[in-house]
Amino acid sequence: MTSAADEPMAPLDFDEKALPASVRAELRGVPADTAHIIEGHLVAAAELLDEDPAQANAHAQAARRHAPRLPVLREVAADTAYQAGEYSSALNDYRALRRMTGNDNFLPVIADCERALGRPQAALRLIREGLEAELSPSQRVELVLVQAGARRDLDQKAEAVRLLRDAVKNLKAPTEATARLHYAYAESLLEDGDTEGARKWFVSARSHDPANFLDCQDRIDILDGKDPSEAPEAADDMVFIETDDGEAQQ
Repeated sequence: MTSAADEPMAPLDFDEKALPASVRAELRGVPADTAHIIEGHLVAAAELLDEDPAQANAHAQAARRHAPRLPVLREVAADTAYQAGEYSSALNDYRALRRMTGNDNFLPVIADCERALGRPQAALRLIREGLEAELSPSQRVELVLVQAGARRDLDQKAEAVRLLRDAVKNLKAPTEATARLHYAYAESLLEDGDTEGARKWFVSARSHDPANFLDCQDRIDILDGKDPSEAPEAADDMVFIETDDGEAQQ
């Protein structure tokens, strides 16, 4: 973790409009010169997140240190630490955010940090809290994904599959969350040797992932015995649509 003594320099020349209006609004109460430094760190963090998560995290932590009481900076610091694999740091900030905001939607990622730190039982305790909370549909999906992962960590594979299967049947969520759920269910079936079932749910996940955030097509190609690197970008295939009972039909 980068300390205050060796934190990166904030860029001086950047486009402030690259930051969301909500972030700029929260910084209005900060002295102008400090706000400019924070904004520079935030822009740098966003630009570096994909190519250099560790350096992006260094910028995010630097921004947080300038105004640690601002929830928006805590959240950026938590998110970038999580992306960089700094789970202990992320956990501290997500916990602080939950205290500051009272928002239980942070419970799934807090539980996932516990799991990443090798504490699946602690993750499950947090998940029990989440099951009683009023989470958004997307966060309910995330809660199930973490719960299934924790059960697998404890070598309870059948229970993990059951959790995902029930969620596929019963949870209604925005398309990106649905894609992640169907993808996780496909992976669990594949791990248990059900290649036909896995292929079906990878195809279903792809149908909910028009922006191709997931590698659904690559997974389908591999199951079909094809080389993903040689496959066309838009391969024709059947699209499965979720029915009321959670099964996929053509």
